[in-house]
Amino acid sequence: MGCLLIASLALGRPALAQAPGGADQLGGQLAANGTTVSFRVFSQNATRLEVALYRQSYGAPPVARYAMSRLPGTSVWQVLVPVTTLRNLGFDIDPLNPAKLFTNIFYGYRAWGPNWPYVSGWVPGSEAGFLADVDTSGNRFNPNKLLLDPYALEVTHDYVSAAVTPQQTDGAVYASGAGDRARDSGAVAPKGVVAMPYGAGFAALDTGTKPPRAIRDDVIYEAHVRGLTQGDASVGACRGTFAGAVAKIPQLRDLGITAIEFMPIHETDNDANDMTDAASQRSATTTKGDNYWGYMTLNYFAPDRRYACDKTIGGPTREFAAMVKAFHDAGIKVVTDVVYNHTAEGGTWSNTDPSKANLWSLRGLDNATYYLLTRAPGTATDRVWYYDITGTGNTLNARHPRARDLVLHSLAYQRQRLGVDGFRFDLGIALVNAYDNDSSPNDPQRFYFDRQNADTALARAVAANPGVFMSSEPWGLAPGGQGYQLGQMPAGVSEWNGGFRDVVRRAQNKYGVKDADATRGRLAARIAGSPDLYGDAGDGRGKPAFSVNFLNVHDGFTLKDLYACNGQNISQGWPMGPSDGGTADEDSWDNGNDASLQRQQARTGFALLMLSAGVPIFNAGDEFLRGLNCNNNPYNVDASGNWLNWNLTTEQANFRAFAKAMIQFRKNQPALRPENFYATADGNGNFMAPLDWFGADKSYRTNSSDSSWWQATVNQPDAAGQNRTLAWRYDGSELGGGDTVLVLYNAESVNRSFTLPWTGAGKTTWCRVTDTASWAEGPNQVDLAATSCVGGENATYRVNPRSLAVFIAR
Repeated sequence: MGCLLIASLALGRPALAQAPGGADQLGGQLAANGTTVSFRVFSQNATRLEVALYRQSYGAPPVARYAMSRLPGTSVWQVLVPVTTLRNLGFDIDPLNPAKLFTNIFYGYRAWGPNWPYVSGWVPGSEAGFLADVDTSGNRFNPNKLLLDPYALEVTHDYVSAAVTPQQTDGAVYASGAGDRARDSGAVAPKGVVAMPYGAGFAALDTGTKPPRAIRDDVIYEAHVRGLTQGDASVGACRGTFAGAVAKIPQLRDLGITAIEFMPIHETDNDANDMTDAASQRSATTTKGDNYWGYMTLNYFAPDRRYACDKTIGGPTREFAAMVKAFHDAGIKVVTDVVYNHTAEGGTWSNTDPSKANLWSLRGLDNATYYLLTRAPGTATDRVWYYDITGTGNTLNARHPRARDLVLHSLAYQRQRLGVDGFRFDLGIALVNAYDNDSSPNDPQRFYFDRQNADTALARAVAANPGVFMSSEPWGLAPGGQGYQLGQMPAGVSEWNGGFRDVVRRAQNKYGVKDADATRGRLAARIAGSPDLYGDAGDGRGKPAFSVNFLNVHDGFTLKDLYACNGQNISQGWPMGPSDGGTADEDSWDNGNDASLQRQQARTGFALLMLSAGVPIFNAGDEFLRGLNCNNNPYNVDASGNWLNWNLTTEQANFRAFAKAMIQFRKNQPALRPENFYATADGNGNFMAPLDWFGADKSYRTNSSDSSWWQATVNQPDAAGQNRTLAWRYDGSELGGGDTVLVLYNAESVNRSFTLPWTGAGKTTWCRVTDTASWAEGPNQVDLAATSCVGGENATYRVNPRSLAVFIAR
């Protein structure tokens, strides 16, 4: 049954040797010969498992229940149900139709274990056999809760809220604990959908051909599937969906985007009840826990049905694959933001009573396997509480082989069948856990970060996906100094470079105590691709492309708000709030509430992003200065204020023209996209050739000429008034092609005249590509032809406060 070895595919893609469930063929799947449906699920600690089958996804009892058997010598449970039996139960199964990806069989599991052993008198809604909601080994089995198969490839609907039943809002139906443990969730719980033979319709999904471009040549556009087009009426009925995203391909190509990184696309709790609050129900003092961003994953395989225009069974899967093909056909890569560090099951409802928690899937199947568990502080009771380094109530136990395999199988499914080209790991340090549960069962510490350990989930992911772009947030909430691992992720993993963000923001914005971080040397290192962080080839990286540079992404201020806000404004009303949480201090500044200066700062920041070695990423809408009125954590706001508005003002259109031209300039200059570092650096300016660095006075700076000049802080100008100025020049002929380029950057609050350096051999004059100053603002602020020349060596050029100018030599 099920697991097919496909000899060859008409589309020429590599065959998938096994189904998403791995060698154990986990999940619910019709056999290749069409005679049986197999249900297989892993549980190390269960003592009994049943599968319940449904003809309706919601509001009806099961039509059959089958006890499962543990396969000899394993912790995999199985039952095989004949197709003839299923047809007699009313299921319509057509195993020979390759166009079908799924059957109409909906299913879920019920599980018993040491804390709730099976007794023959048990019926749904009964406490028969109950001993404890959670035992000291961390078991939380409860047979009254219908559990979603972790390997379901599609999910019928969300937890709590189902699109067809907006009256279902009682999340306590899934809870353990007194008063709720006996409530049967079967009628309302989401179900998995039994897949057709995995080598049939899935093999026919055409996702096109991945663009062969090197990652160093990419410009990444971070987008939310729904927010990308939900506010654009021109997209029509499919706005806010995978199909709707296709409508934006011409605009993204015109902008110069080469890769789109979608915020989480896996099934998450974001359905009708979670999202349909009227504005009148909102206030500045109340927030609803909406899950707009999607960082609370319910299932690691199923595309979110809410993001599909075709919401019928199989529709989300086909539509996602078709979207990927459309992007591929346009030469654009598709990257997905994957949330494997935790799940939407959350933590305990109370921080004093561990009994009550939601049982939706992994927790009810094998809590002690899938989650990091620990003892309460100061007690000897072990594995009752969740070890939380994610801030969401739980952390996936990614060190366990089964949890690790769940991650690896999910990645393989996305890549090999849905056509995804790369992945961004949310709170990626959680996947670098080297804690050994077997040898340290009594250790309350359940997390040890070890980038050298080849058995961590992230290290295994790299090994299993050679050549696949993988980037990660190098931070989390781990204690003991383990929570911030900038520059320390495993070999093969690129990092969202928070160091680039911090140094550039602090160099640009209003002087303050943090400006000491923005020395000339640190700023130069970030511009040069952060060789101080990623320059060690011995760690398996040693290339600029491991630095994913950003000024802002979804998590934080938009580019506009970074320069228009003195602090967060999360308590505002609908449609831009209210929200909660977020970072209170993001090194932002409103530039004296001067809109013209705010746009100037945004141009300067965007230009620095495009002029720096590494891989640039920016958030959708930044190219036309989308603002959120200083809400820097709108994770819960599914409203017009948080969707992209494609009707641009004149100022927005001008900024988009600027962004487009700067992206093109980056593409025109191979030196800005180096395969290898220009040279080594320690963050204090101790690196030189082939980049030349200068002060405003044209003085050539080397690592030995003036270390204090490189290490000078930018709190205030020195006696010469030049601590907040930096110029650099490179000759493209030495760095893979392109022009000789000069950049003059003035971070000071006053005008600064720069003496221009030598143009290089065979050149006589510097010609301006752009000046980000307000005086030049307009639709043609970037002149890629560089038709305006200002003079050669020793000529002067005045750079306005907090702006930069770019020249090429003629």
